[in-house]
Amino acid sequence: MPITEKVTLHALPPSHPCKTVGAALDYKGIEYEWVNLDFGKHNEQIAELYGEGRTRVPGLTIGEERIHGSTNILKRLEELAPENPLYPEGIADQVREAELWGDGELQDFGRRIPWGALYFRPEKLGRMNGIDELDPAGTDFAMKFTRGTWKYHNITSVQLAQDLERLPGIVDEIQEMADRGLLDGEQPTAADFQIGASVWVIATVSDVRPVFDGSAAIRVAERHFGGIPELVPAGAFPAGWLRPLS
Repeated sequence: MPITEKVTLHALPPSHPCKTVGAALDYKGIEYEWVNLDFGKHNEQIAELYGEGRTRVPGLTIGEERIHGSTNILKRLEELAPENPLYPEGIADQVREAELWGDGELQDFGRRIPWGALYFRPEKLGRMNGIDELDPAGTDFAMKFTRGTWKYHNITSVQLAQDLERLPGIVDEIQEMADRGLLDGEQPTAADFQIGASVWVIATVSDVRPVFDGSAAIRVAERHFGGIPELVPAGAFPAGWLRPLS
């Protein structure tokens, strides 16, 4: 039965969980309105819309129903619109497990690695809005902004170095999921959308792009979210941190 009530996705453009939900809505053939919240004020706006304690995007309204968080949203979409299943029969539980891994394990890599790289190349922050390189005043703002983002996401240099060391193993885990048929198949699953969105944003950092090349991870990301632009040029991270990727 088609959804007849108005569907609204409350989101932020850079957010990979928001990209996940948008791709799932498109795959399900559900018409919706994408509403961008105000960057920096979105925590308060989400809490106001979806309840105290809920501060991160995405949120989805279907008529009067309010659903918060990408995994909850995808589960609800499957209940309301079972066509084009996100959790195919026979592997539904395994797909759900892979999706939750993407949400719980991989998603923070998609925050820490790009914002970590931008800390070292703040003049490239404007690329999120189509500006190749910020002027000195803009770079001053970007430096302050990225420092605030590090604090908000609890990013440290130690954590980043650990993330970069673990990244090849993460790519191997995604390949194993693909080998089991949980993603990168003829028809996408919830795991494709959840994992592909995170890989897409991570791979905008040129220092880490080579570890993805030729993998199921990059195929899923590009298939469902399009070509991956360069956000941060190579050479942002100290060379010693990148040795595990070589």
